Amino acid sequence: MEQPDDVLAQLRAINATAAFNRWCGIEVVVAEPGSATIAMPWRQEAGQYAGFLHAGLVGALIDTACGFAAATLVGRVLASHYSVNCLRPAVGERFIARAKVVKPGKTQVFTSCELFAQASGSEKLVATGETLLIVVAAGADA
Repeated sequence: MEQPDDVLAQLRAINATAAFNRWCGIEVVVAEPGSATIAMPWRQEAGQYAGFLHAGLVGALIDTACGFAAATLVGRVLASHYSVNCLRPAVGERFIARAKVVKPGKTQVFTSCELFAQASGSEKLVATGETLLIVVAAGADA
């Protein structure tokens, strides 16, 4: 079984290959078998017209964290379906997405995630989400 440090290093390496994640400033901060936590700093260009984090990025953070959590158990995955519940405006200095695997399988993985906004030392839950991910076989075209 892999040690958490190995899992963290693997997810960080995967994250570094994704141009979108680099543009967003997404960082993998915690990774353990069955769970992953990512963070993204506030960027003005990631906001919508009222200055909140754009809902598209809220979904992207949830999707990414869930994908990483699943990858810790089954390797390469591809989103089949995801849903997001925006609970309050996403306003903060940094955003933290904490995802966990709910049920792993050989062909699909169910995950859940909570997204928090951090500001002035406090943390507020701004969104929740769930994903259904398909396991991608090694060498398969996605």
